[in-house]
Amino acid sequence: MSANIDQIIKKSQEACSLAGVKLTNKRKNVLTILLESTIPLSAYEIAEKYRFHFNEALPVMSVYRMLDFLIHERLVHKLETASQYMSCEHITCDHQHETPQFLICDQCGNVKEIGIKKHIMSELALSIQNTGFKLTHQQLELHGVCERCQKLV
Repeated sequence: MSANIDQIIKKSQEACSLAGVKLTNKRKNVLTILLESTIPLSAYEIAEKYRFHFNEALPVMSVYRMLDFLIHERLVHKLETASQYMSCEHITCDHQHETPQFLICDQCGNVKEIGIKKHIMSELALSIQNTGFKLTHQQLELHGVCERCQKLV
């Protein structure tokens, strides 16, 4: 494990401890798999990588439960349109997090997480509220072509 990943895991353990929950070894291992991945992964891909890296089978249903925990603790994000998971890029940040926006490259699968300013989300929430629609989840996923793939064309 790289020093950077070690630091992220330590910060994750501290955040879980402050929240009164435990980042078990298996949860930590799932998070590590996502931290090491350069692209989002499905629960099945995580289970396969877990078996390969830790020489232990992990049922996909267990992976889903661990992912739910990691999402709840704001350590992992689920990309709804692809049903894939990625680690939060802001685990070690000390600033208050903004609403996540994911820029998804349709050619290479790379995803960039950026925050949406609170005032923009407030204006959006207000315009949504005025329609009578109740917003229950705030996350934007935008598809396109990343800078690297654009240069390859």
